[in-house]
Amino acid sequence: MISLDEAVTARLESHGERFEVLVDPDAALSIKRDDFDGELEDVIAAEDVFENASRGDRPTESDLEDVFGTTDPLEIIPEVIERGEIQITAEQRREMQEKKHKQLVNQITRNAVNPQMDDAPHPPDRIESALEDAGFSVDPMEPVEEQVDDALDALRPVIPIRFDEVTVAVQVPADKAGSAQAKLREFGELQREEWQADGSWIGVLKFPAGLQNEFFERANEVTSGEAETQILKDEDDIKTR
Repeated sequence: MISLDEAVTARLESHGERFEVLVDPDAALSIKRDDFDGELEDVIAAEDVFENASRGDRPTESDLEDVFGTTDPLEIIPEVIERGEIQITAEQRREMQEKKHKQLVNQITRNAVNPQMDDAPHPPDRIESALEDAGFSVDPMEPVEEQVDDALDALRPVIPIRFDEVTVAVQVPADKAGSAQAKLREFGELQREEWQADGSWIGVLKFPAGLQNEFFERANEVTSGEAETQILKDEDDIKTR
């Protein structure tokens, strides 16, 4: 279950009665779109149906039976969400907007590069500033993933930006290979790997281009600065870092 502070109220008025449930806002939106695939118990603040959630008043069992044909809260809660309206306070809306704004900036930072600066990643503060200059406002009631394209459209007149992936080859010396390669291979999609005769490990990984600096930092960290890396543009164009 989630805490009351994290929950919003979904309200349904039917048959002259009001029914309210307390649910995670993102889960409520997923349920309304019929694409929720989690466990209901994990995204509600109470396994209960209320007449007035703020006062803790509950409807009668006969009212529940009349409207929903059951008194089981786990059957009623999704129906209240699907058929009802999601109620959020101004404070909840502000908090949801701030949370999703951070998620949006993080997602863009992880994936975006500057095509005018040799595909270097954009730092988060540059994305923050550009979104502000573009006047882009995150919708707290929509999934972040569905707002990325609109955000990019707003950013392009402000900064040069492109979503891309990068392929990097990394060589780890033999004395670090055992533990280091395990940590590095988790960073992205392993395209291929090769163990050398001297015990060193070479791996080729693909991951969002915005994570280049983070990858190089991790490679240095897990090898004490002994990793060798190459950004692979294509077969005929290899840029050595």
